[in-house]
Amino acid sequence: MNTATARYAGHLRTEATHVASGSVIQTDAPVDNHGRGEAFSPTDLVSTALGACIITTMGIVAERHAWDLTGSTFNVTKHMSTEAPRRIAQIDVALTLPAALDANARTVLERAAHTCPVALSLHPDLVQNVVFEYK
Repeated sequence: MNTATARYAGHLRTEATHVASGSVIQTDAPVDNHGRGEAFSPTDLVSTALGACIITTMGIVAERHAWDLTGSTFNVTKHMSTEAPRRIAQIDVALTLPAALDANARTVLERAAHTCPVALSLHPDLVQNVVFEYK
């Protein structure tokens, strides 16, 4: 079974549908690459997928230990290469997690963060800068 189906809508836009849920994501080329920047670009999705995968993997581990990550957040910043070929050169992920987590929980969760499937699937030349803040 397909994971997703998609169609090119013209004008550098796509519309992808998640087969199992029917959820739809639209993409648009970024302004710095001939697009309008009116939706996630494909490279924005890769960057966001890294952050979402990290927090989800941490959530799986947290549930196993009865640690509550509810309300945790992440921000991603994507850095494109300045030389050819055009590619993502670096992704910064800044996570904000509950201050109540003790040192052991933090160590376990941070280790889990770096083993998420997206992080392990990205090319090793892509710099993944992951920062954890506890508030």
